[in-house]
Amino acid sequence: MSYAVIKTGGKQYSVIEGQTLLIERLPDDVGATVELKPLLLAGDGDPIFEGDGLAAGLVKVEIVEHLRGPKLRVFKFKPKRGYKRRTGHRQELTRIRVTSIGSE
Repeated sequence: MSYAVIKTGGKQYSVIEGQTLLIERLPDDVGATVELKPLLLAGDGDPIFEGDGLAAGLVKVEIVEHLRGPKLRVFKFKPKRGYKRRTGHRQELTRIRVTSIGSE
């Protein structure tokens, strides 16, 4: 079984073929195939961390859907001063499916 470590949205994910996962929003449309450069490739032999093998490596993912994460409430409060602020955040996410891991 081969796996790879990819980087997208400032985060790193360990992925295998057929896996689905949530990442930060990608600008492409639903159904599009996106090619991501891996940081590490591992398969039957030794893992590849750098060099020509990693430059030729490629992880292809298919965009399954775009969605929004849960709403997060942020509440700031300072006692005895009457200071209260409530804000929120809702992350834009993309669900992807890893279709292939390998070389170009």
